[in-house]
Amino acid sequence: MTYATTEITSAEIPSDNPVHQRLYFPYEEAAKRISGKVLELGCGWGRGVEKLINACTHYTGLDKNTDLINALGEKYPDHYFNTVNLPYLNEFEDNTFDFIVTFQVIEHIQDDMKFLEEAHRVLKPGGKIFLTTVNKTFSLSRNPWHIREYYTPELKELMEKYFPKVETLGVNGNEKVWKYYEENKASIQKVMKYDILDLQHKLPSWMLKIPYEFMNRRNRNKLMEEANGIAAEIDWTDYFLSNDPDSSPDFFYIGTK
Repeated sequence: MTYATTEITSAEIPSDNPVHQRLYFPYEEAAKRISGKVLELGCGWGRGVEKLINACTHYTGLDKNTDLINALGEKYPDHYFNTVNLPYLNEFEDNTFDFIVTFQVIEHIQDDMKFLEEAHRVLKPGGKIFLTTVNKTFSLSRNPWHIREYYTPELKELMEKYFPKVETLGVNGNEKVWKYYEENKASIQKVMKYDILDLQHKLPSWMLKIPYEFMNRRNRNKLMEEANGIAAEIDWTDYFLSNDPDSSPDFFYIGTK
């Protein structure tokens, strides 16, 4: 099942591979730590659904995209999938889930405080939430699909409003990963130098989504052709959890209720 936008990122489009592998890696880490009843907020097309299902007793996947949810429900009929208008989780009672997984979602949620409040509510006492999002320090341009992005202390402070214990980790990579990042950075900077009026930060997000998608896809395809094969070679095993979130492209935070 392919959902071919640069924001969602497909596992089947070769130029998406470095991003896909980075986004898949947290599922491997979460699967080592989960059991019982697991809720995923923003499961998308199911990048890591099977990995989570194999590690828990029962999986619940929620997303706003009806077509993707229906497809996942047909593929995994023993588990529960439904569409949802995050941050609200009204169909679930307090203290329902042992673990919550939500990867690259909170940056899309208008009311991020309600998002975490609801996550806390439906977790059982002692339950954990595994949350990833981009580290604003390493963003190369404005992403019009994101409501906001966070720096390390901002996200920690936000999560500590709802979770008494917050572990702050990062998703980092090896030399291969950082070589691709630097080539991507150089390529994007070549384009950004023409934005002399800084329109990317002045225009409303809805005006930027189509050109962002076009330029992002064009850039990924270009890197696939020119980056000495690195884009195709990167695998999820090239990433690791770091104790230094400040220097990591993505955050991996763990909150305990």
